[in-house]
Amino acid sequence: MPDPSSDNLNEELNTAKQVQPENVGALTRTQLTPEAASAPEGHDVPGHDHNEVGHAGHNHPAGKRVVDKGGVAEDEQAGHDHGSDDDHGPASNSPYLVPGISLVLMLAGITMDYYQVGFFTGYVRPIWYGAAYLLVGWKVIRSAIQSIPSGNIFNEFLLMSIATIGAIALGEYAEGVAVMLFYTVGELFQDAAVNRAKRSIKALLEIQATEVGVLRNGQRRMLDPKEVVVGDIIEVKPGEKVALDGTLQSERGTFNTAALTGESVPQTKQKGETVLAGMINQDTLSQIAVTAAFQDTKLSKILAMVQDAVGRKAKTQQFITKFARIYTPIVVGLALLLTFLPYVFVDDYVFRDWLYRALVFLVISCPCALVISIPLGYFGGIGAASKVGVLFKGSNFLDVMREIDTVVMDKTGTLTKGVFAVQQVVTAPGQTKARFTALAAALEAKSTHPIAQALVQYVKPTGTSLAVENVEEISGHGLRGHVDGQEVLAGNTKLLTKFNVAYPAEIDQQVDSIVVVAVGNQYAGYLTVADEIKEDAAQAVRELQAQGIKTIVMLSGDKDTIVQRVAKTLGITEAHGGLLPEDKAAHVERLKAIGHHLAFVGDGVNDAPVVALADVGIAMGGLGSDATIETADVVIQTDHPSKIATARRIAVATHTVVWQNIWLAFAVKAVVLALGAGGLATMWEAVFADVGVALLAILNAVRIQRMNFTSKP
Repeated sequence: MPDPSSDNLNEELNTAKQVQPENVGALTRTQLTPEAASAPEGHDVPGHDHNEVGHAGHNHPAGKRVVDKGGVAEDEQAGHDHGSDDDHGPASNSPYLVPGISLVLMLAGITMDYYQVGFFTGYVRPIWYGAAYLLVGWKVIRSAIQSIPSGNIFNEFLLMSIATIGAIALGEYAEGVAVMLFYTVGELFQDAAVNRAKRSIKALLEIQATEVGVLRNGQRRMLDPKEVVVGDIIEVKPGEKVALDGTLQSERGTFNTAALTGESVPQTKQKGETVLAGMINQDTLSQIAVTAAFQDTKLSKILAMVQDAVGRKAKTQQFITKFARIYTPIVVGLALLLTFLPYVFVDDYVFRDWLYRALVFLVISCPCALVISIPLGYFGGIGAASKVGVLFKGSNFLDVMREIDTVVMDKTGTLTKGVFAVQQVVTAPGQTKARFTALAAALEAKSTHPIAQALVQYVKPTGTSLAVENVEEISGHGLRGHVDGQEVLAGNTKLLTKFNVAYPAEIDQQVDSIVVVAVGNQYAGYLTVADEIKEDAAQAVRELQAQGIKTIVMLSGDKDTIVQRVAKTLGITEAHGGLLPEDKAAHVERLKAIGHHLAFVGDGVNDAPVVALADVGIAMGGLGSDATIETADVVIQTDHPSKIATARRIAVATHTVVWQNIWLAFAVKAVVLALGAGGLATMWEAVFADVGVALLAILNAVRIQRMNFTSKP
C-alpha cells in the first residue's frame, strides 16, 4: 500500500543502512533504515515490518533478521512481514479505492441475495462474490504462498486464506468476502497509525540542514554540510537551520532550540558560546566556527539514537514475538481437531458445520491486535518522550524505567548548573578589592578550571591588562606566577601552606569552594565560588518522591560540606561528597547488591562508568559529555532534572496502555473463541474479534502520543 504522507520519503529511506554501534553518530538523511523509519518501533516485531512504500503489501523475504542491544540476531519472520514490492491495490494514490469497489460489490450481492433477484443465480452469484473477494484477497493469498519457501508458513496470511476460501467453498460467499475485506481495511487503518509515526521520523530528518554557507577566501559558498571541516566559519541567516556544531563568533544571536530540546523558549547566545546543529537562527546573521564534523554533531548522534532504539525490544515485545511463533501453529492444529475430532464423540456429526466452526476459530485467533498494537504502544512512548526532550534509546528502557525504585544523581551539571560564580570577595587589610581581584583574575586566566574561569568572568566587565609571566600550575593546589612584577599565589589553602604563607584560621571553616590569594608571599584575601542549583531541581526531587521513589541519593566529587548543603536544600536525605569515579561506582554497586532497581543521572566524563553500571543510565544531553551521552540509556536534552520524573511518567503510561491492549485482545478473543467452538459465533463476530479488537488496540496505542506529560512546578 502506498504511503499517503510523503512524496519522496520512501526513496530516502530505501537507500539507508543499519547503524551499528561502531558507527553511531554517522547517521544522515540517507542512513535511516527502512525498519527504523517506515515502521519505527511500532512494527519491529514479527508480523509488522513495513520496509517500503508505507505498508506495502505482504512479502516475506528470506533470512530477514534484526540485531538487539546485545548483538543477538532475532529471526523476524514469525507473524507477518510486509515487504517491499507489494501493494493492496493498483491505485497508488487511493489505497481505499480497491477495498471500496469490493465493498460495493459485496453489499450489492447481499442486497440481491435478500431480494432474490432473478439473474443472481447459478454461476453469476459465485463469480460476482469471487470478483469482490479477489480484489482484496489475492495478494493475501499470494503472500501466504510466497512465505512458504522461507519456512514462515504459519502466519496470519495463511489463517485468513484458509478461513475465507473455506467459507466460500461452503457457499458462505458474503461472509468469506467480508472477512477478507474487513481484514484489508484493518490493515489500512494500521498503516495510517504507522504513517503517523513515519511523519514524525520525517520531521526529525528534516531538522538536518541540507546545505550551509561557508566563508572561504572571503567568499560565501554554499556546500553540503558533509564537506565542511572543523575550523571553517559558517554563516547562518535569520530563519535558517544551523548545520553543524560550533561556537558563536558574532557578538550575540538568538536561536530556537525546540527541535533539539522540546523547549519553545528561544535561547540567546553570546560570543564564544556553543551553538548546536538543528537550532534555528531567530534574528541576525550569525557566524559560527565549526567544532565538529557533520557525522559528529550532537544532532547526528540523536538521530542515530532514535534509529538504534527501533532494534531494542522491551520484554513484553519479545514475549509477543515468541508467543506468535508458537501460538499460530497451535491454532491451526486446534482448528483441525475442531473439524475432525467431534466425529468420534458427536452422534449427529455434520462435517460442514464443524468445518465452518473451525474457520470461524481461525479468523478469531489471528494475533493482529497483539503484534500490531504492542510495539506501536512502545513507539508511542518513545515519541511522546522525544517531544519533551527525553530520548529513550530503546523500548526496553521504558520497561526498566518504570521498575526503578531508586534514583542516584550526580550534583554538578545535573542538579546544579555546573556554572560557577563568585559569591564573596574578602580582602586582607591594606588590599583594595579592585587591585586584589585584578591580580587574581590575571593569574587565573591562565587556567581552564571552572572555578578559575568564574573568577575571570567576575572581573571581565572591568577587564585587566596586567602582565603575567612564569606561570606554574601546581597540581591539586593552584597557580603560581608573576603578575605586574609581583609573585602571586592563587589556589586552595594547601597552596599557601606549601609556600609557608600564614592565613586566618576561619578560612578553613568555609563551606563554599574557595580561592585563597597571596601577593608577595603575604596573605591578600580570598574569594568564595559556588555553583547554582537548577530552578527545577527541587521540583524533580518532589515529583520523584510523589511517584513512590523514596530512595534518592546524591553523589559528588565536590566538598562534602557543599554536597550536604545542596542535599538539605533539595530535600535529599542521603548524600556523599568528595568521591572519585570509583567511589560513585562502589555506592551504586552497594545499592544494587541490596536489591534496589536504580537509575543513575550524570553528565560528566567521570560519570560514564556509573551510568553504564546502573539499571537505567540517564545523561544530561545539553551540557553532558559525549562519552556519557553515548553510554546512557536515556538522554535528557534539556538538562532539566525534572524530566527524570517526566520520563518515568511516560514509562508508566506506556506500560499501562500496552497491558490494556494485551488484556483486551485476550479477553475478547477468548469469549468469541468459546462461542465459535460452540457454534454460537459466525464470521461476523469473528471479524470483530480480529479486526475490531486490532483497531481498538491501535487507537489506544496512538493515544499515548496525545497525552500531556509536562511537569508542573
